[in-house]
Amino acid sequence: MPKKKTRKSAAKRFKVTARGKVKFRRPCRGHLLLAKSGKRKRHLARAGVLCKSEEKRVRAMIAS
Repeated sequence: MPKKKTRKSAAKRFKVTARGKVKFRRPCRGHLLLAKSGKRKRHLARAGVLCKSEEKRVRAMIAS
C-alpha cells in the first residue's frame, strides 16, 4: 500500500497541540483592520481550536 501523503496546504494552516487538539489561525486579520473594532481584532488574534467533527478530517490531511 502506498504511503499517505501530507496535504501541504493543511499542514501550513493547522498545528496539533501537545494534548492532541488542532489549532488554527482565525481569518479576517490580514487587512481592512480600521473598519474592525479593537475587541473584534483582539478576539481574532487568538488561535482557535477545531471542533471534533472537523478535527477528524484535518487530522487525516496532516497525518504523515
